[in-house]
Amino acid sequence: MEILPISAITLSRKLKFNQLMIFELVLESGSFVRAANTMGLTQPAITKAIYDLESFFGGPLFDRSNRGVTPTEFGIMLGRRVKSLIAETRYMTEEVNAFRTGDAGHVIVGTLISASAKLLPRAIVKLRKATPGVSITVREGTTAQMFPALATGDLDIVVGRLPEQELAHAFALKHEVLFDESFCAVVGKGHALSDRKGLNVAELMCEEWIFPLQESPSYNAVAKFFRDGGLGLPPHHVHSLSTLTNIGLLLETDMIALMPRAAALQFLKAGLLAILDMTSTANFGQVGFSIRADKDVNPACKNFIKCLREAAMGIFE
Repeated sequence: MEILPISAITLSRKLKFNQLMIFELVLESGSFVRAANTMGLTQPAITKAIYDLESFFGGPLFDRSNRGVTPTEFGIMLGRRVKSLIAETRYMTEEVNAFRTGDAGHVIVGTLISASAKLLPRAIVKLRKATPGVSITVREGTTAQMFPALATGDLDIVVGRLPEQELAHAFALKHEVLFDESFCAVVGKGHALSDRKGLNVAELMCEEWIFPLQESPSYNAVAKFFRDGGLGLPPHHVHSLSTLTNIGLLLETDMIALMPRAAALQFLKAGLLAILDMTSTANFGQVGFSIRADKDVNPACKNFIKCLREAAMGIFE
């Protein structure tokens, strides 16, 4: 009689995964009784499952004797494949459970300058300690870049200065405030002004400054700082959104920059910058995180949010 080949579709329709698990247990234990005890089934149920498999494949999988069962040559060959399938299923189960609990997965974070120096690194360290199986991707950009990317799902979360009211309602997003931030004036370590006390912003109008980009919401806060002092913007300045470039300029020149205090304290502790003692400060705005309002974040991102909240505590210490 001609033996027709079995297709993968036929296998998927005719075979039950439970049958393969029973087959693998009988193969390992060499006994229908022990397999039945392990599965919590009756021996007749085990016998029927093996019989159904043998009927499907058209040949015996085991030789029976009073001492138990031993696999046939076909049973040995099939056993190798079934063991691999069972192992892969176990790995899949572990990964699915890890993903569902947030112990695995991938978080794509968009960050703004206000979070990139201290808040975000602290949160990432906490997440790596709590769930080392989670991979993290960080993308830095402007508010105008980050929030549209979040709304379309290219990012899971945006961390940094929360948007102004108009932008906040432009996308279906939820925002949570972590702390209120202020600007402070910073210079490179050893700057001539670093030891001066009670500096007035009017005294610094002739100095060279580093400002945010004009399209950045923080630029408006900087401009307001000078307006509140009855001043225009200092004539000598550059615009930069790059933290590394700003640090480099401060170290190489006598320029002054307005920087979020949490970030400035990080560079102060590292011995790179000095914070000027000013008679007035500028309000930077609220720092927090934003997520989509129309979709739940994945479990790994939920764990990351927990780490963000913890990292925000004592951010100015």
